[in-house]
Amino acid sequence: MKTNRRQFLAAAAAASLPAFSAKSKIPVGLELYSLRDMMKTDLMGTIRAVAKMGYEGVEFFSPYADWSLEQAKEVRKLLDEVGLKCWSTHNSAKVFQAENLGRVTELNSILGSRIVIMASAGSKIESIDGWKAVAETLNQAADSLKQAGMKAGFHNHQVEFLPLAGHKPIEVLARNTSQDVVLQLDVGTCLQAGSDPVAWIEKNPGRIRSIHCKEWSADPAKGYKVLFGEGDAPWKAIFAAAEKTGGVEHYLIEQEGSNLAPIDTVQRCLENFRRMRSST
Repeated sequence: MKTNRRQFLAAAAAASLPAFSAKSKIPVGLELYSLRDMMKTDLMGTIRAVAKMGYEGVEFFSPYADWSLEQAKEVRKLLDEVGLKCWSTHNSAKVFQAENLGRVTELNSILGSRIVIMASAGSKIESIDGWKAVAETLNQAADSLKQAGMKAGFHNHQVEFLPLAGHKPIEVLARNTSQDVVLQLDVGTCLQAGSDPVAWIEKNPGRIRSIHCKEWSADPAKGYKVLFGEGDAPWKAIFAAAEKTGGVEHYLIEQEGSNLAPIDTVQRCLENFRRMRSST
């Protein structure tokens, strides 16, 4: 099934949005999980639609790890054609096992990705020692990926910001991983866990190279369904900390869903992002 005409018209309309303010040189991309159903039915059409909206980059998520090398090359060819960069990928924890990392490194190299992110620790980790083991896995992956000019990273959810035996797992990971391991900040889940994303960025200078601009609202009727810039996240303070201290290299809009169609949702999020950035 191809992406329908209405979806492409919506994407094309977004191309007329005003250019980014010169005040910021940090590019914005899309975590493609936001368009996961479209990705299943029309991968290439989805990529074209994202480019037409004006996004500058993308982050592929776990299904890409099953692509053949030839498919990855076809995707890279299209990315180059439409002017999109693949800055990073989201991966299951099993990808970071030594026997799997080589092939995924090759896929990321083809796509142009520079950060291989562990999207979650996988199974439930119930002890601090368990989180230290995750940290060691990330360190080993970082050493391996460094040879290919890439970095390893970890993406937080709520659980990493919730205390375990008197310590937050995310702090355990930060203390026990090298500076080469990127701490990709998911703003929405950080907020839902009751933590301060600005304080976290300032506490980890140079390590917040990638930020998922996922919105959240304490209103239970909205939660993660609220559009970027319309929830509780203090975005201007986040941007300031990320660019002054965090070492951010790119922003990635991610949306769990909304009352709009997915393609309209990510278009509206980009519009909101651009308006906010032009006034920052």
